[in-house]
Amino acid sequence: MGTGQTMLTLAAMVLLSFLILRVNNLFLQTTTTLNTSKFDVLAFSLAQSMLQEIEANAFDQNTVSAVVSATSGLSTVLGPETGETYATFNDIDDYDNYTRIDTVPKNSGVVFNTKCIVDYVTSTAPDVVTATPTWNKRITVYVTSPFMIQNALTNQYYTKVKSTTPIIQGTVKISQVYSYWNFK
Repeated sequence: MGTGQTMLTLAAMVLLSFLILRVNNLFLQTTTTLNTSKFDVLAFSLAQSMLQEIEANAFDQNTVSAVVSATSGLSTVLGPETGETYATFNDIDDYDNYTRIDTVPKNSGVVFNTKCIVDYVTSTAPDVVTATPTWNKRITVYVTSPFMIQNALTNQYYTKVKSTTPIIQGTVKISQVYSYWNFK
């Protein structure tokens, strides 16, 4: 084999190496996108499941077994009553500041942290929290995971980032307003 053929072979090997690196890079980007989508869907599913669990309860501690006809009859303090645990939650505001850790799939998968916040809001401004009881309670569920890493500069998700890139933990947030209606 002559010098010309050796040079051509060497050039072909260099081109093949660049091609292989580029294909591997594309596979890595595709895998990252698939994992990000998977984690987002799992987080959204957990948040939606939490909302459905909460809405199955009474509006307020005072409406569990009775009808309330004035906002003064509603609880002024949100959160579980004294001695109440998750197993005995029976109204929406019991979930205020409730946190839970879920692993999907059970015992061997991705860890998700769920936090619930319950606030009184008005029907005219559901984004504004009010300190006085109203007929409306806003439930906000936050779901985060160490696997949902987000680049703070570009707002894009990554499974791995350079150590010099500022990162934040990605969060799924769902809010829903529940209202109490008394029909006579």
